[in-house]
Amino acid sequence: MAKKDFYEVLGVDKSASQDEIKSAYRRLAKKYHPDLCKESNAEEKFKEIQEAYSILGDENKRRQYDQFGSAAFDGTGGFGGGSYQGGFSGFGDFDDIFDNIFSGFSGGGFSSFGGNQGRSRKTRGNDVLKRIRLTFEEAVFGCEKDFDLDVTEDCEHCHGEGGFDSETCKTCRGSGTITQEQRTILGSFVTKTTCPDCQGQGKTFKRTCSACHGRGKVRVQKTITVHVPSGVDTGNRLRVAGKGEAGQNGGPNGDLYLEFAVENHSFFQRDGDDLYLEVPISVVGATLGTKIEIPTLDGNVKLSISPGTQNGEQQRIKGKGIYNETTRHTGNLYVVIKVVIPTKLSRNEKKLFEELSKENLESQEMKKFEKFVKENDR
Repeated sequence: MAKKDFYEVLGVDKSASQDEIKSAYRRLAKKYHPDLCKESNAEEKFKEIQEAYSILGDENKRRQYDQFGSAAFDGTGGFGGGSYQGGFSGFGDFDDIFDNIFSGFSGGGFSSFGGNQGRSRKTRGNDVLKRIRLTFEEAVFGCEKDFDLDVTEDCEHCHGEGGFDSETCKTCRGSGTITQEQRTILGSFVTKTTCPDCQGQGKTFKRTCSACHGRGKVRVQKTITVHVPSGVDTGNRLRVAGKGEAGQNGGPNGDLYLEFAVENHSFFQRDGDDLYLEVPISVVGATLGTKIEIPTLDGNVKLSISPGTQNGEQQRIKGKGIYNETTRHTGNLYVVIKVVIPTKLSRNEKKLFEELSKENLESQEMKKFEKFVKENDR
């Protein structure tokens, strides 16, 4: 199946700026995040959006995509390591693959591959991805967040060994592998496989650990506390080093990645670090001007509304947006005026409006429109 156009996925033109691409990604990521969106295909859409932004959000990758299309990143376009990887499964070492498949050839003119002996090499543990739901306040102000995590760790009883009183494996004599030779008309072929008795460790134990049943690893649930920096948004990820799955043979642990899903606010609308606040005012206040009290993240402030303010006009209050702890940038607050037309009038109010209607309050825009209507009717 042909890949979707990444520009189409984000809903932007090919001439879109990086800021426009970033803004589109934020909007769509928040809309289709699986923890916030109830649509059946939300997770699939969210992955498409992430994939598209991973390419178009990087100027170098975007240039390659514009020139070669998605082939530049699917392993057929000549760009190594460019394909998008979803999820956080660890990748094994290529030497391990060769060790399991080939041990080399002897006789018949074939030399053997060196490779790793058995499975004694230290291997880094897998990374772990966990989604965390945050309230609007937790995201914009930052917080200390506790959550439960299921991970694989080294068994504390046997220190990850799997047993006690180790001794050299008698089957493989400590090499971790066994070799078999097969003679054919083309020569002798030698295959090397993992030792079935020591599972490639090169050693066995007189006593198997009863806590982990010889595996050296146990599944545990632990409570982790992390500092969530102020300014995180839906789709942002936080890396917590060394809190992923345990490594093999003394290798380092993988990392934990926290992906955030931020709840919407009843009044504030967010765009990056900027906030938008729709403020209702009366027709009289918009016409004559007034002073109103509005909320901000730092408390209420007074705002002057100029006479003749129109519906939808915006006022910027600099530095009253969100402080982003990661970028050290503070956004702005944009107040959007909403002129409210009353739907129910008292007898006195209706009388005042009727008297007002007798006055000539037409604006230049109204006069121009009336002139156009008359000319169009000819």
